[in-house]
Amino acid sequence: MSDPVFEELRFRNLSVKNRVFRSNVSGRFDNEDGSLTQTRINWECKFAKGGVGAIISSYVPVLMEGRIIAGYATIHRDDFVPLWAKLGEAVHSFGAKYILQLSHSGRQMDLPGVHNQHRPALSSTSRKEPLHGFLCQAMTKADIARTVAAFARGAWRAREAGLDGVELHAANGYLFTQFLSSGINDRTDEYGGSLANRARFLLEVVAAIRDAVGRDFHVQVKLSAIEHNNVIPWEGRGNTLADSLQVARWCETAGVDALHVSTGSLFPHPLNPPGDLPIADLAVTYDTLISSGVYGLRNFLLFRFPLLRPIFRWIWFRMKKGRPFEAISIEEARLIKAAVSIPVISTGGYQTASVVREGIASGAFDAVAIARSLIANPDLVQQWQQGADRPAVPCTYCNKCLVNAPENPMGCYEQSRFSSRDAMVEQLMSIYLVRPDLRVPSSGEV
Repeated sequence: MSDPVFEELRFRNLSVKNRVFRSNVSGRFDNEDGSLTQTRINWECKFAKGGVGAIISSYVPVLMEGRIIAGYATIHRDDFVPLWAKLGEAVHSFGAKYILQLSHSGRQMDLPGVHNQHRPALSSTSRKEPLHGFLCQAMTKADIARTVAAFARGAWRAREAGLDGVELHAANGYLFTQFLSSGINDRTDEYGGSLANRARFLLEVVAAIRDAVGRDFHVQVKLSAIEHNNVIPWEGRGNTLADSLQVARWCETAGVDALHVSTGSLFPHPLNPPGDLPIADLAVTYDTLISSGVYGLRNFLLFRFPLLRPIFRWIWFRMKKGRPFEAISIEEARLIKAAVSIPVISTGGYQTASVVREGIASGAFDAVAIARSLIANPDLVQQWQQGADRPAVPCTYCNKCLVNAPENPMGCYEQSRFSSRDAMVEQLMSIYLVRPDLRVPSSGEV
Protein backbone atom coordinates (compact mmCIF):
# COMPACT_ATOMS: atom_id res chain seq x y z
CA MET A 1 0.00 0.00 0.00
CA SER A 2 1.41 3.37 -1.01
CA ASP A 3 2.07 6.11 1.54
CA PRO A 4 -0.15 9.14 0.77
CA VAL A 5 2.56 11.48 2.04
CA PHE A 6 4.72 10.48 -0.91
CA GLU A 7 2.08 10.37 -3.60
CA GLU A 8 2.28 12.94 -6.38
CA LEU A 9 -0.04 15.92 -5.94
CA ARG A 10 -1.57 17.20 -9.16
CA PHE A 11 -2.95 20.69 -9.44
CA ARG A 12 -4.56 22.03 -12.61
CA ASN A 13 -1.25 23.39 -13.95
CA LEU A 14 1.36 21.82 -11.70
CA SER A 15 2.50 18.45 -10.34
CA VAL A 16 4.45 18.11 -7.09
CA LYS A 17 6.28 14.88 -6.27
CA ASN A 18 4.98 14.56 -2.68
CA ARG A 19 2.64 16.23 -0.21
CA VAL A 20 5.18 18.28 1.73
CA PHE A 21 5.75 21.98 1.00
CA ARG A 22 8.34 24.12 2.68
CA SER A 23 6.23 27.01 3.96
CA ASN A 24 7.10 30.67 3.55
CA VAL A 25 10.06 31.51 5.75
CA SER A 26 13.44 33.11 5.26
CA GLY A 27 15.94 35.51 6.78
CA ARG A 28 17.52 38.81 5.90
CA PHE A 29 19.70 37.23 3.27
CA ASP A 30 19.40 39.70 0.40
CA ASN A 31 20.48 43.14 -0.74
CA GLU A 32 18.97 46.46 0.27
CA ASP A 33 17.72 47.07 -3.27
CA GLY A 34 15.72 43.82 -3.21
CA SER A 35 18.04 41.76 -5.38
CA LEU A 36 18.54 38.21 -4.15
CA THR A 37 21.88 36.68 -3.23
CA GLN A 38 23.74 33.40 -3.28
CA THR A 39 22.88 33.03 0.40
CA ARG A 40 19.17 32.86 -0.43
CA ILE A 41 19.87 30.26 -3.11
CA ASN A 42 21.81 28.22 -0.57
CA TRP A 43 18.97 28.54 1.93
CA GLU A 44 16.28 27.32 -0.46
CA CYS A 45 18.43 24.46 -1.74
CA LYS A 46 18.81 23.11 1.82
CA PHE A 47 15.14 22.18 1.81
CA ALA A 48 14.97 21.08 -1.80
CA LYS A 49 17.85 18.68 -1.12
CA GLY A 50 16.05 17.50 2.04
CA GLY A 51 13.20 16.10 -0.04
CA VAL A 52 10.29 18.54 0.04
CA GLY A 53 8.06 18.46 -3.02
CA ALA A 54 7.83 22.21 -3.36
CA ILE A 55 9.12 25.36 -1.74
CA ILE A 56 6.95 28.39 -1.12
CA SER A 57 9.25 31.38 -0.98
CA SER A 58 9.33 33.83 1.87
CA TYR A 59 7.10 36.84 1.36
CA VAL A 60 8.29 38.64 -1.76
CA PRO A 61 7.10 42.25 -2.07
CA VAL A 62 5.73 43.45 -5.41
CA LEU A 63 6.58 47.06 -4.52
CA MET A 64 9.36 48.53 -2.39
CA GLU A 65 6.71 50.40 -0.41
CA GLY A 66 5.25 47.00 0.50
CA ARG A 67 8.37 45.53 2.05
CA ILE A 68 7.81 43.75 5.32
CA ILE A 69 11.48 43.67 6.24
CA ALA A 70 14.40 45.20 4.41
CA GLY A 71 16.99 42.67 3.29
CA TYR A 72 14.40 40.33 1.74
CA ALA A 73 14.35 39.79 -2.01
CA THR A 74 11.64 41.53 -4.02
CA ILE A 75 10.04 41.02 -7.43
CA HIS A 76 9.39 44.70 -8.20
CA ARG A 77 11.85 45.06 -11.11
CA ASP A 78 12.08 43.35 -14.49
CA ASP A 79 15.87 43.13 -14.24
CA PHE A 80 15.49 40.83 -11.21
CA VAL A 81 13.95 38.12 -13.43
CA PRO A 82 17.34 36.49 -14.23
CA LEU A 83 18.16 36.33 -10.51
CA TRP A 84 14.92 34.52 -9.71
CA ALA A 85 15.51 32.28 -12.73
CA LYS A 86 18.86 31.23 -11.26
CA LEU A 87 17.22 30.43 -7.92
CA GLY A 88 14.52 28.41 -9.66
CA GLU A 89 17.13 26.51 -11.64
CA ALA A 90 18.98 25.66 -8.41
CA VAL A 91 15.85 24.39 -6.64
CA HIS A 92 14.75 22.42 -9.70
CA SER A 93 18.14 20.69 -9.78
CA PHE A 94 17.15 18.95 -6.52
CA GLY A 95 13.76 17.87 -7.87
CA ALA A 96 11.57 20.41 -6.05
CA LYS A 97 9.15 22.99 -7.45
CA TYR A 98 9.33 26.67 -6.52
CA ILE A 99 6.29 28.87 -5.83
CA LEU A 100 6.90 32.59 -5.36
CA GLN A 101 4.81 34.21 -2.63
CA LEU A 102 3.70 37.65 -3.79
CA SER A 103 3.12 40.00 -0.88
CA HIS A 104 2.61 43.52 0.37
CA SER A 105 3.02 44.48 4.00
CA GLY A 106 0.31 47.06 4.28
CA ARG A 107 0.51 48.42 7.81
CA GLN A 108 2.32 45.33 9.11
CA MET A 109 5.77 46.63 8.14
CA ASP A 110 8.19 45.30 10.74
CA LEU A 111 11.49 46.81 9.60
CA PRO A 112 10.91 49.49 6.94
CA GLY A 113 14.48 50.04 5.77
CA VAL A 114 15.68 53.27 4.20
CA HIS A 115 13.01 53.23 1.48
CA ASN A 116 10.10 53.38 3.91
CA GLN A 117 11.56 54.92 7.06
CA HIS A 118 9.21 57.47 8.66
CA ARG A 119 6.57 56.96 5.95
CA PRO A 120 3.12 55.69 6.95
CA ALA A 121 2.44 52.40 5.18
CA LEU A 122 -0.49 52.02 2.82
CA SER A 123 -3.38 49.93 4.13
CA SER A 124 -7.13 49.48 3.96
CA THR A 125 -7.36 51.72 7.01
CA SER A 126 -5.65 54.67 8.67
CA ARG A 127 -5.86 52.98 12.09
CA LYS A 128 -2.39 52.02 13.25
CA GLU A 129 -1.51 48.36 13.73
CA PRO A 130 -2.44 47.46 17.34
CA LEU A 131 0.46 45.29 18.53
CA HIS A 132 3.52 47.35 17.54
CA GLY A 133 1.78 50.58 16.59
CA PHE A 134 2.93 50.73 12.97
CA LEU A 135 1.50 53.85 11.33
CA CYS A 136 -0.50 53.66 8.12
CA GLN A 137 -2.88 55.52 5.85
CA ALA A 138 -5.88 54.25 3.92
CA MET A 139 -5.17 53.59 0.26
CA THR A 140 -6.87 55.72 -2.36
CA LYS A 141 -8.52 54.04 -5.33
CA ALA A 142 -5.50 55.09 -7.39
CA ASP A 143 -3.21 53.38 -4.83
CA ILE A 144 -5.33 50.24 -5.07
CA ALA A 145 -5.24 50.20 -8.87
CA ARG A 146 -1.46 50.69 -8.89
CA THR A 147 -1.02 47.87 -6.37
CA VAL A 148 -3.27 45.51 -8.33
CA ALA A 149 -1.11 46.16 -11.40
CA ALA A 150 2.06 45.56 -9.36
CA PHE A 151 0.83 42.13 -8.25
CA ALA A 152 0.00 41.21 -11.85
CA ARG A 153 3.43 42.32 -13.03
CA GLY A 154 5.07 40.38 -10.20
CA ALA A 155 3.28 37.21 -11.30
CA TRP A 156 4.37 37.86 -14.89
CA ARG A 157 8.00 38.19 -13.74
CA ALA A 158 7.73 34.92 -11.81
CA ARG A 159 6.46 33.16 -14.91
CA GLU A 160 9.20 34.72 -17.06
CA ALA A 161 11.78 33.46 -14.54
CA GLY A 162 10.58 29.90 -15.10
CA LEU A 163 9.21 29.50 -11.59
CA ASP A 164 6.36 27.07 -11.03
CA GLY A 165 3.66 29.34 -9.67
CA VAL A 166 2.77 32.16 -7.31
CA GLU A 167 0.98 32.41 -3.99
CA LEU A 168 -0.89 35.51 -2.82
CA HIS A 169 -0.24 36.06 0.88
CA ALA A 170 -3.78 36.90 2.03
CA ALA A 171 -3.25 35.63 5.59
CA ASN A 172 -1.56 36.58 8.85
CA GLY A 173 -2.15 40.31 8.85
CA TYR A 174 -0.57 41.49 5.62
CA LEU A 175 -2.28 43.81 3.12
CA PHE A 176 -4.89 41.40 1.73
CA THR A 177 -5.90 40.51 5.30
CA GLN A 178 -6.24 44.20 6.09
CA PHE A 179 -8.85 44.45 3.32
CA LEU A 180 -10.55 41.10 4.01
CA SER A 181 -10.86 41.48 7.77
CA SER A 182 -14.05 42.77 9.39
CA GLY A 183 -11.91 43.64 12.41
CA ILE A 184 -9.46 45.83 10.47
CA ASN A 185 -11.16 47.20 7.33
CA ASP A 186 -13.17 50.30 8.27
CA ARG A 187 -13.65 51.66 4.74
CA THR A 188 -16.99 53.04 3.58
CA ASP A 189 -16.38 52.75 -0.19
CA GLU A 190 -16.72 49.70 -2.45
CA TYR A 191 -13.65 48.11 -0.78
CA GLY A 192 -15.21 48.08 2.69
CA GLY A 193 -18.35 47.08 4.52
CA SER A 194 -19.77 43.79 3.21
CA LEU A 195 -17.64 40.68 2.80
CA ALA A 196 -18.01 40.96 -0.98
CA ASN A 197 -16.60 44.48 -0.84
CA ARG A 198 -13.79 43.50 1.51
CA ALA A 199 -12.81 40.65 -0.85
CA ARG A 200 -12.88 42.91 -3.90
CA PHE A 201 -9.18 43.85 -3.75
CA LEU A 202 -8.02 40.22 -3.55
CA LEU A 203 -10.30 39.13 -6.38
CA GLU A 204 -9.22 42.06 -8.55
CA VAL A 205 -5.61 40.96 -8.07
CA VAL A 206 -6.47 37.37 -9.04
CA ALA A 207 -8.24 38.63 -12.19
CA ALA A 208 -5.31 40.90 -13.10
CA ILE A 209 -2.85 38.04 -12.64
CA ARG A 210 -4.91 35.81 -14.89
CA ASP A 211 -4.95 38.59 -17.52
CA ALA A 212 -1.15 38.86 -17.25
CA VAL A 213 -0.16 35.18 -17.21
CA GLY A 214 -3.16 33.34 -18.64
CA ARG A 215 -4.87 30.24 -17.29
CA ASP A 216 -1.87 27.90 -17.56
CA PHE A 217 0.23 29.24 -14.69
CA HIS A 218 -0.28 28.02 -11.12
CA VAL A 219 -1.85 30.57 -8.74
CA GLN A 220 -2.73 29.80 -5.11
CA VAL A 221 -3.95 31.92 -2.20
CA LYS A 222 -3.00 31.72 1.48
CA LEU A 223 -5.94 32.53 3.77
CA SER A 224 -6.41 32.80 7.52
CA ALA A 225 -9.40 30.54 8.18
CA ILE A 226 -10.28 32.30 11.44
CA GLU A 227 -8.62 35.59 12.35
CA HIS A 228 -8.88 35.63 16.17
CA ASN A 229 -8.13 39.34 15.80
CA ASN A 230 -9.13 39.91 19.43
CA VAL A 231 -5.78 38.60 20.63
CA ILE A 232 -5.41 42.33 21.32
CA PRO A 233 -8.40 42.44 23.71
CA TRP A 234 -9.86 45.76 22.53
CA GLU A 235 -9.84 44.77 18.81
CA GLY A 236 -12.74 43.15 16.93
CA ARG A 237 -12.71 39.39 16.36
CA GLY A 238 -12.32 39.68 12.60
CA ASN A 239 -13.40 37.17 10.00
CA THR A 240 -15.08 33.95 11.00
CA LEU A 241 -14.73 30.55 9.39
CA ALA A 242 -18.01 31.16 7.54
CA ASP A 243 -16.50 34.32 6.02
CA SER A 244 -13.39 32.43 4.92
CA LEU A 245 -15.43 29.60 3.41
CA GLN A 246 -17.16 32.15 1.19
CA VAL A 247 -13.86 33.82 0.24
CA ALA A 248 -12.44 30.39 -0.59
CA ARG A 249 -15.36 29.70 -2.95
CA TRP A 250 -14.94 33.09 -4.61
CA CYS A 251 -11.21 32.39 -5.08
CA GLU A 252 -11.96 29.09 -6.79
CA THR A 253 -14.51 30.74 -9.09
CA ALA A 254 -11.96 33.45 -9.94
CA GLY A 255 -9.47 30.84 -11.16
CA VAL A 256 -7.31 30.11 -8.11
CA ASP A 257 -5.71 26.64 -8.30
CA ALA A 258 -5.19 25.90 -4.59
CA LEU A 259 -5.72 27.30 -1.10
CA HIS A 260 -3.13 27.41 1.68
CA VAL A 261 -4.91 27.51 5.06
CA SER A 262 -3.45 29.31 8.06
CA THR A 263 -4.93 31.21 11.01
CA GLY A 264 -4.55 34.55 12.76
CA SER A 265 -4.87 38.20 11.74
CA LEU A 266 -1.32 39.27 12.50
CA PHE A 267 2.15 37.78 12.59
CA PRO A 268 3.28 36.49 14.92
CA HIS A 269 -0.03 35.42 16.44
CA PRO A 270 -0.51 33.15 19.47
CA LEU A 271 -1.90 30.45 17.17
CA ASN A 272 0.54 31.01 14.30
CA PRO A 273 3.16 29.83 14.66
CA PRO A 274 1.98 27.60 17.51
CA GLY A 275 4.27 26.98 20.44
CA ASP A 276 6.10 29.11 22.96
CA LEU A 277 7.10 32.76 22.76
CA PRO A 278 10.59 33.00 24.27
CA ILE A 279 10.30 36.42 25.88
CA ALA A 280 13.83 36.39 27.30
CA ASP A 281 15.19 35.99 23.76
CA LEU A 282 12.73 38.57 22.45
CA ALA A 283 14.05 41.07 24.99
CA VAL A 284 17.42 40.88 23.26
CA THR A 285 16.20 41.35 19.67
CA TYR A 286 13.01 43.43 19.95
CA ASP A 287 14.97 46.69 20.21
CA THR A 288 15.27 46.47 16.40
CA LEU A 289 11.54 47.23 16.13
CA ILE A 290 11.35 50.08 18.65
CA SER A 291 11.64 52.80 16.01
CA SER A 292 9.19 51.05 13.64
CA GLY A 293 5.99 51.55 15.68
CA VAL A 294 4.69 53.82 18.39
CA TYR A 295 4.15 50.90 20.80
CA GLY A 296 7.61 49.46 20.33
CA LEU A 297 9.12 50.96 23.49
CA ARG A 298 6.13 49.82 25.57
CA ASN A 299 6.54 46.27 24.29
CA PHE A 300 10.30 46.33 24.79
CA LEU A 301 9.85 47.28 28.44
CA LEU A 302 7.37 44.42 28.91
CA PHE A 303 9.90 42.00 27.44
CA ARG A 304 12.97 43.53 29.06
CA PHE A 305 11.99 43.43 32.73
CA PRO A 306 11.14 40.00 34.18
CA LEU A 307 8.58 41.46 36.61
CA LEU A 308 6.55 42.84 33.67
CA ARG A 309 6.68 39.73 31.45
CA PRO A 310 3.67 38.00 33.09
CA ILE A 311 1.45 40.84 31.82
CA PHE A 312 2.35 40.12 28.22
CA ARG A 313 2.32 36.37 28.71
CA TRP A 314 -1.23 36.46 30.08
CA ILE A 315 -2.52 38.50 27.15
CA TRP A 316 -0.63 36.48 24.56
CA PHE A 317 -1.15 32.95 25.82
CA ARG A 318 -4.79 33.09 26.88
CA MET A 319 -5.85 31.91 23.39
CA LYS A 320 -3.50 28.91 23.43
CA LYS A 321 -5.00 27.04 26.37
CA GLY A 322 -5.92 23.49 25.40
CA ARG A 323 -4.72 23.83 21.81
CA PRO A 324 -2.12 21.49 20.27
CA PHE A 325 1.17 22.59 18.78
CA GLU A 326 0.79 20.26 15.81
CA ALA A 327 -2.08 20.41 13.30
CA ILE A 328 -3.48 23.44 15.05
CA SER A 329 -5.84 24.45 12.23
CA ILE A 330 -6.56 21.03 10.72
CA GLU A 331 -10.32 21.19 11.30
CA GLU A 332 -10.57 24.57 9.60
CA ALA A 333 -8.65 23.15 6.64
CA ARG A 334 -11.02 20.19 6.55
CA LEU A 335 -14.08 22.46 6.29
CA ILE A 336 -12.50 24.64 3.62
CA LYS A 337 -11.55 21.55 1.63
CA ALA A 338 -15.15 20.35 1.83
CA ALA A 339 -16.34 23.70 0.46
CA VAL A 340 -14.14 23.77 -2.69
CA SER A 341 -12.93 21.33 -5.32
CA ILE A 342 -9.36 22.63 -5.60
CA PRO A 343 -6.50 21.23 -3.45
CA VAL A 344 -6.00 22.55 0.08
CA ILE A 345 -2.64 22.89 1.85
CA SER A 346 -2.61 23.07 5.65
CA THR A 347 0.02 24.73 7.80
CA GLY A 348 0.39 24.47 11.56
CA GLY A 349 3.40 22.85 13.21
CA TYR A 350 3.47 19.51 11.38
CA GLN A 351 6.39 17.16 12.02
CA THR A 352 4.79 13.74 12.63
CA ALA A 353 4.36 11.56 9.54
CA SER A 354 1.34 9.70 10.92
CA VAL A 355 -0.48 12.98 11.59
CA VAL A 356 0.10 14.12 8.02
CA ARG A 357 -0.81 10.69 6.64
CA GLU A 358 -4.08 10.63 8.60
CA GLY A 359 -4.90 14.19 7.57
CA ILE A 360 -4.58 13.31 3.90
CA ALA A 361 -6.43 10.00 4.25
CA SER A 362 -9.32 11.57 6.17
CA GLY A 363 -9.80 14.37 3.67
CA ALA A 364 -8.67 17.22 5.91
CA PHE A 365 -6.13 18.48 3.37
CA ASP A 366 -4.15 17.46 0.32
CA ALA A 367 -0.72 18.57 1.53
CA VAL A 368 1.04 20.30 4.41
CA ALA A 369 3.27 23.34 4.50
CA ILE A 370 6.04 23.27 7.10
CA ALA A 371 8.52 25.92 8.20
CA ARG A 372 9.98 25.58 11.71
CA SER A 373 10.10 21.78 11.76
CA LEU A 374 12.10 21.92 8.54
CA ILE A 375 14.39 24.62 9.91
CA ALA A 376 15.09 22.21 12.77
CA ASN A 377 15.43 19.21 10.42
CA PRO A 378 15.86 20.10 6.74
CA ASP A 379 15.94 16.35 6.02
CA LEU A 380 12.60 15.72 7.77
CA VAL A 381 11.04 14.27 4.61
CA GLN A 382 13.94 11.87 4.16
CA GLN A 383 13.61 10.75 7.79
CA TRP A 384 9.94 9.99 7.13
CA GLN A 385 10.88 8.08 3.98
CA GLN A 386 13.27 5.97 6.05
CA GLY A 387 10.44 4.97 8.38
CA ALA A 388 10.64 7.48 11.23
CA ASP A 389 7.33 8.86 12.44
CA ARG A 390 9.01 11.85 14.09
CA PRO A 391 12.52 13.19 13.58
CA ALA A 392 15.25 11.90 15.84
CA VAL A 393 15.76 15.39 17.28
CA PRO A 394 12.37 17.07 16.85
CA CYS A 395 11.52 20.75 16.72
CA THR A 396 10.63 21.96 20.23
CA TYR A 397 8.25 24.70 19.01
CA CYS A 398 10.28 27.18 21.04
CA ASN A 399 10.02 29.87 18.31
CA LYS A 400 13.54 31.10 19.01
CA CYS A 401 14.10 31.04 15.24
CA LEU A 402 11.28 33.58 14.89
CA VAL A 403 12.34 36.03 17.60
CA ASN A 404 15.98 35.98 16.48
CA ALA A 405 15.10 36.79 12.87
CA PRO A 406 15.04 40.62 13.17
CA GLU A 407 18.71 40.74 14.14
CA ASN A 408 20.34 37.36 13.60
CA PRO A 409 20.64 34.73 10.84
CA MET A 410 17.58 32.55 10.34
CA GLY A 411 18.03 29.06 11.72
CA CYS A 412 17.47 26.93 14.81
CA TYR A 413 18.45 28.57 18.11
CA GLU A 414 17.35 25.80 20.49
CA GLN A 415 20.76 24.95 21.90
CA SER A 416 19.47 21.76 23.55
CA ARG A 417 19.15 20.26 20.06
CA PHE A 418 22.89 20.59 19.45
CA SER A 419 25.97 19.06 21.01
CA SER A 420 27.37 22.53 21.73
CA ARG A 421 26.81 26.21 21.03
CA ASP A 422 29.54 26.05 18.40
CA ALA A 423 27.59 23.31 16.62
CA MET A 424 24.49 25.52 16.67
CA VAL A 425 26.39 28.47 15.22
CA GLU A 426 27.92 26.25 12.55
CA GLN A 427 24.38 25.30 11.47
CA LEU A 428 23.36 28.96 11.36
CA MET A 429 26.35 29.93 9.25
CA SER A 430 26.20 27.03 6.81
CA ILE A 431 24.13 28.96 4.24
CA TYR A 432 26.73 31.72 4.01
CA LEU A 433 29.06 29.54 2.00
CA VAL A 434 29.57 32.19 -0.66
CA ARG A 435 32.67 32.37 -2.86
CA PRO A 436 32.08 35.23 -5.31
CA ASP A 437 34.44 36.20 -8.08
CA LEU A 438 35.22 39.84 -7.41
CA ARG A 439 35.60 42.18 -10.38
CA VAL A 440 36.38 45.81 -11.05
CA PRO A 441 33.17 47.71 -11.96
CA SER A 442 33.02 49.62 -15.20
CA SER A 443 32.91 53.41 -15.18
CA GLY A 444 29.18 53.35 -15.94
CA GLU A 445 28.49 51.08 -12.95
CA VAL A 446 30.15 53.41 -10.43
